[in-house]
Amino acid sequence: MRTRFAVLTAALLLETAPGIQAQEAATASSKVAYPPARRDEAADVYFGARVADPYRWMENLEAPDVSDWVEAENKVTFAYLDRIAMRPWIRTRLTALWNYAKETTPQQVAGSRIFFRKNSGLQNQYVLYVQDAPASQPRELLDPNGLSSDGSIALLDYHVSPRGDHIVYDLSQGGSDWVTLHVRDVGTGKDLSDRIEWVKFSNVSWTDDGKGFFYSRFPTPPKGKAITQQVTNHKLYYHRLGTPQSADRLIYARPDLPQWIIEGDVTEDGRYLWIYLNNGSASENELFYLDLGNPKKPNLAGKPRPLFTKNDAIYSAVGHEGDTLFVQTTLNAPRGRIVAARFGDPDPARWRVVVPEGEGVLIGSGMAGSRLLVHFQVVAKSELSLFSTDGKPRGTITLPALGTVSALSTRNDSKTVYYAFTSYLYPTSIYRYDLETAKSETFFRPNVEFDPSPYETKQVFYPSKDGAQVPMFLVARKGITLDGTHPTILYGYGGFDISITPEFDPMVPVWLELGGVYAVANLRGGAEQGEKWHDAGKLDKKQNVFDDFAWAAKYLIAEKYTSSKHLGIEGYSNGGLLVGASITQHPELFGSAYAGAGVMDMLRYQKFSGGDLWAPEYGTSEDPKAFQWLSSYSPLHNLKEGVCYPPTIVTTADHDDRVVPSHSYKFAAELQHNQGCDNPVLIRVETKTSHGYMPTDKRIAQTADIWAFQAYNLGITEPPAPSAAGSGHR
Repeated sequence: MRTRFAVLTAALLLETAPGIQAQEAATASSKVAYPPARRDEAADVYFGARVADPYRWMENLEAPDVSDWVEAENKVTFAYLDRIAMRPWIRTRLTALWNYAKETTPQQVAGSRIFFRKNSGLQNQYVLYVQDAPASQPRELLDPNGLSSDGSIALLDYHVSPRGDHIVYDLSQGGSDWVTLHVRDVGTGKDLSDRIEWVKFSNVSWTDDGKGFFYSRFPTPPKGKAITQQVTNHKLYYHRLGTPQSADRLIYARPDLPQWIIEGDVTEDGRYLWIYLNNGSASENELFYLDLGNPKKPNLAGKPRPLFTKNDAIYSAVGHEGDTLFVQTTLNAPRGRIVAARFGDPDPARWRVVVPEGEGVLIGSGMAGSRLLVHFQVVAKSELSLFSTDGKPRGTITLPALGTVSALSTRNDSKTVYYAFTSYLYPTSIYRYDLETAKSETFFRPNVEFDPSPYETKQVFYPSKDGAQVPMFLVARKGITLDGTHPTILYGYGGFDISITPEFDPMVPVWLELGGVYAVANLRGGAEQGEKWHDAGKLDKKQNVFDDFAWAAKYLIAEKYTSSKHLGIEGYSNGGLLVGASITQHPELFGSAYAGAGVMDMLRYQKFSGGDLWAPEYGTSEDPKAFQWLSSYSPLHNLKEGVCYPPTIVTTADHDDRVVPSHSYKFAAELQHNQGCDNPVLIRVETKTSHGYMPTDKRIAQTADIWAFQAYNLGITEPPAPSAAGSGHR
């Protein structure tokens, strides 16, 4: 593997002589001629304010003029990218670094079987394996790469029955959030006749008898409207194996709460069904339970009973012992704690605190060998601790370095814990921890063609506009000279109570080898410092997120890591919104920008697909107060004609049914229309992919294109010396 790519890299180094690079770079920097995009008279009136929407026609994704415009834009984009001399080297080096074996954390079931997914390196999708016993060899159970030649049929998830006899697996066309559930017999490797369609935003959880499972779905969308149709009225069903979907039993529905998500989860012992209700994307939830009685003959006819119904905090059931329920909650503890409650009397006034709120944010927990395993993040760095169910500390699990526990696998009836650990410089490794010996051993460690020893990750804190101290990770070569010249990528997200933590991305080593600096700001709106941190970056406080990001850029410039002309920014989804707002508010601050699948039209986002589910985070333009703050930062509506915006590349997928592509279409067209200088504005639209899924070959191609665009516009014109790339591996 390494020899092949070393030879190819050397060939590219020979082919990209300085004279050729200078000639091609000059060509790439010439003024871009954009395809014409008509501007209509469409407009909306909000509380007396008329807001023009000249590209409203781009919301009709099936219209021929939209597809024609997309095709023309892609031609312009690829013509520009084709002239960037560094692009082939970046793609070659990225491919080499991507080509290593990867595994996921094993899922345990009752008995000896474990299930995990594996990718040999460059496979478009991970293959699902089962290992029947600790000493047996894993065997392939499902290879989604054979389902479509181009990777367009995606295996998004799988769900194992209690004793590992069957799996439910989720297939999606192009990675759409809409999935079809199939059932496979683990012993024979053959599918049953069961097929459940139009499932979205759903957990799947089996009853203990292995005869059926709970799942959630929305009503079937109108023909041709699967991408854009607004989704409402989520319902929880039970499917019994061997019966048609039309016979599935409705377990729980709330027609009075049409925007709420309803999911079910069966306890490990099969006695109870937890029923979770969330107001769209809100982190707060309500929790009900259904007593299934005898797990071997579950009673589905009972009435769900309430546990916590005030929608005032996070309530997550960790497990139970008899009639004692262990709950992870943020009630009166914005960083999280674990309490014990009684099924018959869950009143918080009578809770017993098992794991108190501490310095770190409580990210996740599970029952393991009759103990509680708790995952804390202390300013976005992971820690693992054990507690007895009466609250006594039972030690910690030592982690390899500063980084992230990206997955945990526990069972209350097992003495084995599996966990995954990753960081910016080290790819995900899987560890097995023995609760009896209190020792960890490596279960799987990848071999990557990259030597991390010349580089380091450190965490700094900087003041935002209002003085709030914001944490930021910096990844760079050790002993870097702070002279303001280093090409730097600043990444951010800032929303939905999501923590952005250290995680290996093969592109980061490529960027480091090019002499770059990689920075990740943990903005308000995320979960890095608890629920108060999240609250400080949503609704009417969303501007804090954009200020945090701008002041991160100013810190990097003031500390002489970089300068404005060498500073690029990146964000995806809610992070794409962040980038869009940042270049409209501070166009002079950045040397380039990448906005991936961003929520760019903040006045109409709620009208499409699952957009209305984000209302608890953003607010909607139907509310006069929310209209004021949304219109003040909506990227689409704050572009101004004649302003010189930084070189910008936008990406989306033509079948993205989460952040529909019209957001990116309209923003790119408006930005091209308003651009006041020769800086390029490109949009790259991928096909047969979606918001969260892209097969490996397309992901490598798109990633290389984005970073080639950034590298070129930030001043990188030559690949590193051969000794700096692929000089070793770990």
